Amino acid sequence: MKNVKDETLGMWLGVVGVAMFAITLPMTRLATGSQDAPQLSPWFVTLGRAALAGVLSAVFLLVTRSPRPAAHQWKPLGMAVLGNAIGFPLLLAYALRVVTASHAAVVTALLPLVTAAVAAWVLHQRARLGFWLCAIAGSLLVVMFSVLRASQGGHGFGFEWADLLLVGAVVAASLGYIYGAQVTPSLGAERVICWVCVMALPVTLPATLALWPTQPIATTSWLGFVYVGMFSMWIGFFAWYRGLALGGALRVSQTQLLQPFLSILASIPILGEPLDMVTLGFAAAVVATVVIGKQLSQPAPAPARGRDDKRAHVVYRD
Repeated sequence: MKNVKDETLGMWLGVVGVAMFAITLPMTRLATGSQDAPQLSPWFVTLGRAALAGVLSAVFLLVTRSPRPAAHQWKPLGMAVLGNAIGFPLLLAYALRVVTASHAAVVTALLPLVTAAVAAWVLHQRARLGFWLCAIAGSLLVVMFSVLRASQGGHGFGFEWADLLLVGAVVAASLGYIYGAQVTPSLGAERVICWVCVMALPVTLPATLALWPTQPIATTSWLGFVYVGMFSMWIGFFAWYRGLALGGALRVSQTQLLQPFLSILASIPILGEPLDMVTLGFAAAVVATVVIGKQLSQPAPAPARGRDDKRAHVVYRD
């Protein structure tokens, strides 16, 4: 049974992990630059951050003498590589060259809800009708926000193509989370992200060297790159996974609801983006659907049978 100190420490580690992940959006934008002032290419940021995390992971696995994954664990780890190490950061990096980090924070706020939906699909977990209604409501809010922003930007009544990239990034991350979660109990939480990064290393390291920029890059962009490689791809997962283990996954996972707001607030000093009340309002509305949806993500527990079979049968029918 967990003691109060462990639960408190776990909660704080969860908040630290979420804060690190939240800053990923403005730091990625800082690394890639915008369409008008490009810096590091999205491919370089994606492969380079995974390569940096892969080198650190290899050192960790060697120092801790971690055993190799079993044969049946390689496929889920490979799916996590595609989702978390390649798909999510690449699509996010391309999108953030077009939209602001605050804009991206609203769309990616759907991540917990989409992860639950992917779990229902991949792991064959049943969810209540209310959960799917929340998922639809959250999706419609994101569509409304995206269309509003496109019209305000003079692009007419339609989507920014970057919004489709953000949706793809959310789906990719969700798939990576679910497949990584399949091997976490047996492999160990911290070792999952380490093996994911190490598995990608034969591709990411030579590709990073081949894509190394030849043009001058701003120092701030390099700082953004180092951040997403060390903290977003590696250290953040250590704090997050350890927090889940100490404080309990159900309780600590609620700290994810802070992530879109922290991303929006971090974008103000890092990128100089204005505090937009419309963006905050849509973020709050999407988070509200996530809160309700997470409560309905699992079917209601079946009531215990009573001694009287007839009475128990009636209870089950209700």
